Amino acid sequence: MNEAAPTRLRLDIAYDGSAFTGWAKQPGIRTVQGELEAALATVFRRHAPLPLLTVAGRTDAGVHATGQVAHLDLSSEQLALLARPHGRRAPSLEPTTALARRLNGIAGLKSDVYVSRVRVAPPGFDARFSPIWRRYEYRIADSVAERNPLLRGHTVWYPSELDVDAMNHAARSLLGLHDWAAYCRPREGATTIRELQEFTWERDSTGVVIAKLRADAFCHSMVRALVGAGVAVGSGKLERDRAAGIRDEAERTSEFKVMPAAGLTLVEVGYPDDAEVGLRAAQTRARRDA
Repeated sequence: MNEAAPTRLRLDIAYDGSAFTGWAKQPGIRTVQGELEAALATVFRRHAPLPLLTVAGRTDAGVHATGQVAHLDLSSEQLALLARPHGRRAPSLEPTTALARRLNGIAGLKSDVYVSRVRVAPPGFDARFSPIWRRYEYRIADSVAERNPLLRGHTVWYPSELDVDAMNHAARSLLGLHDWAAYCRPREGATTIRELQEFTWERDSTGVVIAKLRADAFCHSMVRALVGAGVAVGSGKLERDRAAGIRDEAERTSEFKVMPAAGLTLVEVGYPDDAEVGLRAAQTRARRDA
């Protein structure tokens, strides 16, 4: 008799990246994936194989997230374990609710990572390959903004005033499907072709300058490099039309600095309708393999 197919669960995750060496698990180093998979190993320690996480986008060291997405697969035995009351007086819970509570309980009230929601994923869902876009924000307090020390770990302080109009001009010139080799750290075998769908700058009510970027996907360090080019434009160190010129030359440059990780947050991952997530995953895998 064949075993039942595993059930795929989607996890929505938030974390303060300040004390993490990025998402991806590495031996002897504290990472978001490492912390969550250690908690999963505690929950399912007697029910092998231990579930592993697949993530929408591996954030770098120091990068934060409010809308990260991952998935894992659980056997029917593991789901049944979650459905059982955890303690004599504990109520029975839906397995998805129970998993979120167990993971957050293991992490503790002072944790810098939090599973905000767990749900059964639609057929064909893949946290990595099903997205149609990712959205990031980057916060900068320049010389005319209020500088809140309580937000110091999530906002980069910049020493001079930034020209937001000039930065938006440069940002608009960068939109579209292009080769972003000039704005990415090279990875062997990885493509640098991406569609930048949104890139805007604005000041919030406290004067903090916020960049909002959305693309079908971002290659390694692309967001912080784009923000760095914008800051160079806003500070008068780079001509506003030069940002697109650098992109078109497709070579790394020293004309701007890649910005620090602290100001960057992954805020949302967009997926198609449930009926289309499997097709999207297949299309993305085919492009990556081409």
